[in-house]
Amino acid sequence: MEMNASYTSLVAVGDSFTEGMSDLLPDGSYRGWADLLAARFAARDPRFRYANLAVRGKLIGQIVEEQVEVAAAMSADVVTLVGGLNDTLRPKCDMGRVRGLLEEAVEKLTPSCKQLVLMRSPGRNGPVMERFRPRMEELFGFVDELAERHGALVVDLYGAPALGDQRMWDVDRLHLTAEGHRRVAEAVWQALGEAAEDDWRTELPAAVPVAWLARRSGDVRFARQYLGPWIMRRLTGRSTGDGRLPKRPELLPYGTAGSRPLP
Repeated sequence: MEMNASYTSLVAVGDSFTEGMSDLLPDGSYRGWADLLAARFAARDPRFRYANLAVRGKLIGQIVEEQVEVAAAMSADVVTLVGGLNDTLRPKCDMGRVRGLLEEAVEKLTPSCKQLVLMRSPGRNGPVMERFRPRMEELFGFVDELAERHGALVVDLYGAPALGDQRMWDVDRLHLTAEGHRRVAEAVWQALGEAAEDDWRTELPAAVPVAWLARRSGDVRFARQYLGPWIMRRLTGRSTGDGRLPKRPELLPYGTAGSRPLP
């Protein structure tokens, strides 16, 4: 494990969490924690190179098939891999297959980079997520095992109460807000041995209680606008990432414009 190394390049691999949803920019594209992390390194060295291969909705099998070999061929200093969570949220999930594919990804990426970074993804507090927690925690336990065997870093976001706070999540209740992404970038920055800019674990002030009727109205809007369509995509095997290309498919200096598809 190389800590406080002089990193000159970063490749991010994964799904919507790494693509940057829901950290929306004025031009309609998404930023996210990986972009923020790359920007910090680039501020220190304008030659810093960055690629983001992550695409929303991707399952671990798709990540392995479409992103892992491409990332490995780039031979970046740092590679981040976050995947498998979308699989755990499906009605049926073969956790043995998920573990096998995740291990395959780690085995291919580890020798290609100076430092592989894995994560225990944040989990939003709330009743909808409770039914999936056993699968999520099984996945994260395996992430810890892989990291120990292969010398990867693990950034434990799941264990941070601040990132479980509902106010850190967008209205779709699936993706972090801009503040959530900023905190993830800080967490990874610190895990790589860089000096802390703040404590990303700091919890928000106590929330102002919301009236029962307002909460129920919000639940109805969420179910109609987000939960219903999400369930239909799960049942029909469709994904919001179908046909979508990565926003930064090449390992280029951070300031170089990459393709930025609309959300």
